[in-house]
Amino acid sequence: MKTAFVTGVTSGFGKAFALRLAKLGYRLIVTGRRADRLEALAEQIVQTYNVEIQTLCFDVRNQIACQKAIESLPDKFKYIDLLVNNAGLAAGASPFQESDMDDYERMIDTNVKGLLYVTKLIVPGMIARNKGQIVNISSIAGIEVYPNGSAYCASKHAVNAITKGLRIDLLKHNIRVGSISPGMVETEFSIVRYHGDQDKAKAVYAGIVPLNAEDIADALEFMVTRPEHVSINDIQINPSQQANTYLVNRI
Repeated sequence: MKTAFVTGVTSGFGKAFALRLAKLGYRLIVTGRRADRLEALAEQIVQTYNVEIQTLCFDVRNQIACQKAIESLPDKFKYIDLLVNNAGLAAGASPFQESDMDDYERMIDTNVKGLLYVTKLIVPGMIARNKGQIVNISSIAGIEVYPNGSAYCASKHAVNAITKGLRIDLLKHNIRVGSISPGMVETEFSIVRYHGDQDKAKAVYAGIVPLNAEDIADALEFMVTRPEHVSINDIQINPSQQANTYLVNRI
């Protein structure tokens, strides 16, 4: 049985990923900041799929918390075959000159530093076993920049650069590294970005049929079920009505 470690599972992509990997028969380590949601998801997974699961409640922005959480894993969960770096967010959507530095800190600490902290702790075990797979959840914002999103786009460009660098550095250790880069997906993403403003969040998807978390879970399933000789470097997914980061056909 393979073991998967998934960050940020208490909503959106992460929850869909955890459920999909459980369906595929993975033993799971799931992480998040909201203990009640974390435990509820774990209970749902056990009842539905009867797989072993370990919950870790911590914030990926805290390096010491990351280390303590991962070091606390029971022996049977220490051999991680798949790491899914999903924890991430957007905060704010203003022109650079009008935006909030606290939002910048939050995005960089979560999207970039959190990914680095967790990966740094898990990669040594993969190297020791000469096998493993890492999937980083990026965004089309890591490919193209759009108005009012400079810092978020920068954070996802960093994710893509880290992914490519890891692929090079870990090649000799038989570790596959890839990313998924979604376009417009309706989850809690825009609610968080607009600091809880439901009207602004809803307006993001007006006139289009956006992607959903299950669409992205389909992409993850495809990546992790390829044979060992196949590495999917990146999957970019947009709604049919979205051409790039800023051109959308709203009907």
